[in-house]
Amino acid sequence: MTPRTSLLALAGMLALATPALAQTQGVGKSEIVIGTIQDLSGPAAGLSKPALEGMQLRVEEVNEQGGINGRKLVLKTEDSGYDPKRAVLAAQKLIDQEKIFAMVGHLGTAPNIATFPVLFKKNVFSFFPLSAGRQMYEPLNRLTYAFIAPYYGQMRAATPRLAKEKGAKKVCAIYQDDDFGLEVLKGSEDGLKAAGMEMAEKVSYKRGATDFSSQVAKTKAAGCDLVVLGTIIRETIGAMGEARKSGFNPTFLASAAAYINAVPKLGGAAVDGLYIAMTIGVPYTDSPEQPVRFWANKYKTRFDKEPDTFSATGYVIMDAFIKVAQKAGPNLNTDSFVRAMESTTFPPDIFGGPEMSFSPTKHLGSEASRLSQIKNGKWVVVSDYFK
Repeated sequence: MTPRTSLLALAGMLALATPALAQTQGVGKSEIVIGTIQDLSGPAAGLSKPALEGMQLRVEEVNEQGGINGRKLVLKTEDSGYDPKRAVLAAQKLIDQEKIFAMVGHLGTAPNIATFPVLFKKNVFSFFPLSAGRQMYEPLNRLTYAFIAPYYGQMRAATPRLAKEKGAKKVCAIYQDDDFGLEVLKGSEDGLKAAGMEMAEKVSYKRGATDFSSQVAKTKAAGCDLVVLGTIIRETIGAMGEARKSGFNPTFLASAAAYINAVPKLGGAAVDGLYIAMTIGVPYTDSPEQPVRFWANKYKTRFDKEPDTFSATGYVIMDAFIKVAQKAGPNLNTDSFVRAMESTTFPPDIFGGPEMSFSPTKHLGSEASRLSQIKNGKWVVVSDYFK
């Protein structure tokens, strides 16, 4: 073979290799680089910070055990402030500069939706986002995998169920005027319609609002005895606090977005009795279940604080990613990850989360949810799983 022929052959081999190299962004000889976008400075920071810690704990564990098929797992983090525009900039940085293989556990419905075009353009996965919006897995896309029962499904099942249990005659809604809040509202409305009921009053608020007096006044004037909340942490506390102050005491029901210890801790007596549609339980350090108690105390030792629901959720998310990446084998790339993911069934986790399964036509792990209620300052699971 002449030198010229050798060079041409080498050029051809490199050309053929280019697509494979593009598919394996973030996968090197010694490490796998993944990213996450969290709200570390905005209204949902109370969710993001414990979730990030749970993710970090699992990353530390796997690296101590030798990594994923011999590769160290590296987690890069950016702050969105729960702002979709900032989330897009964060995604661009993680993808173009940090060269991540997958976006893991990104928090927020609107921020996730805003970043999808950036991810998909570069063949980057959206893996188990911290959002229960249906947009996290619909329409079907080989790069998107979700695990949380959708807000729509949670509320479609839970709202008529609780209305019947409480004998509610008028159901109202206070919701955030974005993709998240609309999913909660739509699910509740469709669930009521199927049960032969209608939403008596619905009123929205702007993301980041702190005054809920007008919203509460409208639902009180409508005579509502069940109020659905499309709220997160401080909005849940603010709306219920305003209601109690005005002598308005209906049954309150919220989605999993408000299922965190900060709500009973900061809300106090005002939020006692609140119902939540949820999956993963709160990992109390005094849990009667030994695996949960062991994990919770390990977390407390590592971060010098009590774990929360989102601490456990972040851990479960990262554990799932690790299992799929390990199953994909040493030749980790987009195709091998997809094959591994679409043939995986995850058993129930130690925190009470349901079994999850995926296939080429099913990219949502589970649609099941259950109810939890604040009783004397602690979350207590009060129902079995339902769909």
